[in-house]
Amino acid sequence: MAINKATVNGLMKTIQNLYLSDDIPWMVGYSGGKDSTAVLQLIWMAIKGLPIEQRRKPIHVMNTDTLVESPVVAKWVEKSLDAMRNAAKEQKMPIIPERLIPDYNNTFWVNLIGRGYPFPRMKYRWCTDRLKIQPVNNFIKNKIAEHGEVILVLGTRKAESARRNQTMTNLEKKRVRELLSPNPTLANELVFSPLEAWTDDDVWVFLMQYKNPWGYSNMDLLTMYKGATADNECPLMIDKSMPSCGKSRFGCWVCTMVEKDKSMEAMIANDDEKEWMTPLLEFRNEFGNEEGDRERRSFRRMNGSLQGNYRRLFHGPYKKDVRERWLRKLLQIQKNINEEGPEEFRDLEIIRLPELRAIRRIWVLEKHEFDDVVPRIYQEVNGSEFEDPDWIHTEEFGKEEWEILQSVCEELYGDQELAFEMMYSLIDAESNAAGMNQRKGIIDDLEKIISRTFYKNEDDATQYYTDKMNRKKDYGGKYNERFLEYRNLPSEDETDEEPEE
Repeated sequence: MAINKATVNGLMKTIQNLYLSDDIPWMVGYSGGKDSTAVLQLIWMAIKGLPIEQRRKPIHVMNTDTLVESPVVAKWVEKSLDAMRNAAKEQKMPIIPERLIPDYNNTFWVNLIGRGYPFPRMKYRWCTDRLKIQPVNNFIKNKIAEHGEVILVLGTRKAESARRNQTMTNLEKKRVRELLSPNPTLANELVFSPLEAWTDDDVWVFLMQYKNPWGYSNMDLLTMYKGATADNECPLMIDKSMPSCGKSRFGCWVCTMVEKDKSMEAMIANDDEKEWMTPLLEFRNEFGNEEGDRERRSFRRMNGSLQGNYRRLFHGPYKKDVRERWLRKLLQIQKNINEEGPEEFRDLEIIRLPELRAIRRIWVLEKHEFDDVVPRIYQEVNGSEFEDPDWIHTEEFGKEEWEILQSVCEELYGDQELAFEMMYSLIDAESNAAGMNQRKGIIDDLEKIISRTFYKNEDDATQYYTDKMNRKKDYGGKYNERFLEYRNLPSEDETDEEPEE
């Protein structure tokens, strides 16, 4: 399909008819990229062509900020949303920009550094649901509760991939209304994809031929895409054999679903003014490095249990020293950018105060790490006091007691790596339950701590787990078939499941 004036006018008429056909509010997904920009621009142009009195139905423009978006793209989107608000007010458009973020107790850094989740990988992708899907679904569910039904407008296209083509084709067969497909994961939500038949080049031709209606520059968007390609080129319809800049994808700068962040690498390589992002790229490559990752993690799962195959345990969350080192490094990178980076990024928040507060609570209240290092790391890096007005934890023990206990355990137990953890966890649990009204369940808590820390080291735990599995076999218990058939088991990463909390 070639994009021309007749095609665009026809689509705009279709959008107008669909908009006027009912009172169901629209939700438009907007990432700031080319596809979402094109679909929003098309809708804006169509609705602006209606008389003001007919623009009665709200159009919510949803932008999901994962809080770890590429800084350049995040800044672009932030300014775009501001321009959108102003233009919608001036033009009397029913468009409402909405910035959606994940819960601060469930962000990328809170899970990676706070809880110690292993970095996301193909068969252990804990990030997408928490950072993207949940914020959008929660917002949409609230609107469904308010209106009974919503229409979700997306810039998805069949030409994006064979998988996307198949998915969209299958949903077409289930359409309950013309142009509207059901959402298989959310009831009372219909999906409208106006650009479903467009190619990458169709999108760019449209963006270059039609001026952005909220006053933002589509040429600057093109330039940003060019800067994110290895060859700094972004051909349109010159030659089908040439790479289209539509293949460039922006997203989270921390993403470990790909081996390399080619977009950020290209931005840095193509523009000397973006060298300030190099520390971010290096940090992402450090924590996302598969080599040596096993040694950075505890041999126990998130809930302290042992899981594995023959004489090899599956490793779980990151160890205390690793989490602390990463937090310090992240704060230092943020400080350097705020002090030495480009003027427009001097206010960049790589990790936010609510996230630091959530990490503090996880380390102290859930992991029993009563040395409470978050405020200390923050002050050492930033030279200012850590603000946490809601913190009410009784500080009966702190850094000094922690160090004394650590030295005593080293003297008594040597290199038995879990002896210290058992001691500080028992002391903290007992301290927290010191009041008579808080004694309920204390025995169970102490038993849980002992049950997860009584091993000398990983070798001892591995032997314990192996003996346990053999006893099940020898005494006629229910076989652990996955353990017994260890030769056919997948690798550790393939068996990693959602962390148990």
